Amino acid sequence: MAKYSSPATIVNRPATELAAKFSDFRQLQAAMDHMPESERSKVGDVEFTEDTITIKTPQVGDIRLRATERTPERIVMTAESSPVPMSMIVEFKPVGADSTEVTGALDVELPMMLRPLVGPTLQKAADQFGTLFAKLA
Repeated sequence: MAKYSSPATIVNRPATELAAKFSDFRQLQAAMDHMPESERSKVGDVEFTEDTITIKTPQVGDIRLRATERTPERIVMTAESSPVPMSMIVEFKPVGADSTEVTGALDVELPMMLRPLVGPTLQKAADQFGTLFAKLA
């Protein structure tokens, strides 16, 4: 597995509050709806259900991520429909009573020879993923 992590972002909310917000992904839709159009266009076409996030991409079609672990410290989403086995992880680390460090990561099963070719693209995706979850928080 190759792991690509986003830089940490500080969110001014307690970790327990963030974990509760991400307990039902439908709650994220309202945050997406309030994002400026310039930011929303970077995210693309995304659908939320209670336990899944579906990202519609022209390159590989729909990628559905299902929550497989939800704790106050992290959320793990495993790809159900992806060209390669993949997990997305959002970690919450309290840095104070009212602030939390949010980090996103992608764990992707890639052959070693493909990593130099797609690694930069996956790192960019991890960075965008981490930024998106921090903004949705």
